Amino acid sequence: MRININGIQDDRLQRPLGLIANLFFEESEVRLSGTDQEVDAVIDFDVQNADGEFFVKAALVANGESFTAKANKEIPAGLSEKEEFKLLKTVISRAYLKVLQDWTGMIQKWGILTGVRPTKLLHKKLREGMKQEDAHKELKEQYLISDEKIQLMQQIVDRQLAVMPDLYDLKNGVSIYIGIPFCPTKCAYCTFPAYAINGRQGSVDSFLGGLHYEIRQIGDWLKKNDIKITTVYYGGGTPTSITAEEMDMLYEEVQQSFPDVENIREVTVEAGRPDTISPEKLEVLKKWNIDRISINPQSYIQETLKAIGRHHTVEETIEKFHLAREMGMNNINMDLIIGLPGEGAKEFAHTLAETKKLMPESLTVHTLSFKRASEMTRNKQKYKVAGRDEIEKMMNMAESWTKEHDYVPYYLYRQKNILGNLENVGYAFPEQESLYNIIIMEEQQTIIGLGCGASSKFINPETGVITQFSNPKDPKSYNDSFEEYANKKIEILDSLFKKATI
Repeated sequence: MRININGIQDDRLQRPLGLIANLFFEESEVRLSGTDQEVDAVIDFDVQNADGEFFVKAALVANGESFTAKANKEIPAGLSEKEEFKLLKTVISRAYLKVLQDWTGMIQKWGILTGVRPTKLLHKKLREGMKQEDAHKELKEQYLISDEKIQLMQQIVDRQLAVMPDLYDLKNGVSIYIGIPFCPTKCAYCTFPAYAINGRQGSVDSFLGGLHYEIRQIGDWLKKNDIKITTVYYGGGTPTSITAEEMDMLYEEVQQSFPDVENIREVTVEAGRPDTISPEKLEVLKKWNIDRISINPQSYIQETLKAIGRHHTVEETIEKFHLAREMGMNNINMDLIIGLPGEGAKEFAHTLAETKKLMPESLTVHTLSFKRASEMTRNKQKYKVAGRDEIEKMMNMAESWTKEHDYVPYYLYRQKNILGNLENVGYAFPEQESLYNIIIMEEQQTIIGLGCGASSKFINPETGVITQFSNPKDPKSYNDSFEEYANKKIEILDSLFKKATI
């Protein structure tokens, strides 16, 4: 879909307008004024700043039809130039969304929001002292979010603060993410650092050597500066792809290197691929008092698993779940994906019925996202997925099913190119929520990423400003430079935390 926009010259608006167009069309191209190329629609904007108020009119013409939408907003006194532009962008986006909705007949329940963390927006308003009723009104009027999604946001915010009453006071601690970049195979939808482990033992050995070094260096810094750890999360890849012996040595390194480990609130290990789970590995987890893991079916349809490149069977998922339970895993998460190739409401109903037989403590329901670098995106013609209405129907099924079985939503995030412009929601039985998932979504605490492909988010304890830093995604680059990356993280930590603790 090619859309030409007249009346807007500022290149800073190119990307946000493009992102909103992508909510409506699988592939869109938005061009600002000045092109003579053939387009599918033309939108003329009339933008006025009069009497302390922005007025925006968007008039769309396509296939001989015309549609008009308006939006306005008072300009508060004392805004900086940057703040004023941000306000103008919001008003333009509202008029733009309205006119696209009128043209296509599609209603976007998340309004003009294209960011990953909607609940962070609500947290911010409430934390600043805004009354809940006023915050909801602003979300609806300023961002055009539906009542349904606002209520979901509020339910999640309430649950997060019940689980972590000190959520806004975590700034002087850290959480740790440890990335293991290996899997049995790479799933078709995946863009995480994940390399097939077979035949890579040399790379695994070198990688683990670098990871142990990072753990020691960061642990030493945390001890010297008396910084406590709130949560530790082993992700990847699949952290249980390495051997039981390698897992044991890794957890021992963490135990010895990190400060005050007995008071870490939560340790989670992604054991997402059932074909990586064994009695020996579960014994290692048990030895180090780790009982929160993920075992991810994604689907209980065998043909689907084969199509997306997961080589385990449905039966193996069930068997490994029972094995983990028998060996003392008391907090098991499972992931399901809505909209996998060839699946509709009938197949998803079967997956929910199979999930009912296991009843994990938490359940994360993802909506399939066509990530740019994934095999699925590169070969879209090979992977046929359900339409928008069917996807929304499956999401509604998940909401009803979780409510019926006493799961409560506790975190939410969205992605680009997500089917149906929906969301990913984590549900849990009360008191079984993942603290790490809350922390990473609401960005209230520094997360230090260690290992291949691990991303760090350093949050200034005084200003809340976020500094991002990532390790290399491929094992060879990581193995060549892990000392440099560990030192760089320590430099950033020094600049943030030593100021805060003086």
